Amino acid sequence: MNTTVKDWYIVTVMDGEHLVGEVLYGTVIEDATIRFYEGDYVTTSRIVSKNLKEHTVVTASNSYYQLKGSGKRAIIDLDDFELLRHGFSPEQIRALNSSSPLLAH
Repeated sequence: MNTTVKDWYIVTVMDGEHLVGEVLYGTVIEDATIRFYEGDYVTTSRIVSKNLKEHTVVTASNSYYQLKGSGKRAIIDLDDFELLRHGFSPEQIRALNSSSPLLAH
């Protein structure tokens, strides 16, 4: 495997009712490609194949990921995808979306 991650999510990205695709979000344990440091977060390109029994994911950029531990699934809207790319976890995005907007005085 090229990159090993923990605390991972398979994130389904939706545009309204339309599936855009799935990506992997997780924290890097080890990276043989030297793109990431231990502890960095990673949001991948679109997942093209996954085997959750073997804990592996392959992405559209032909990157291979080994998944450590148990992961979670999440669904986000395409409008929130940039937050994911900038390091916000799916749980943080959900919290941001559910918080009430501040009222101006």
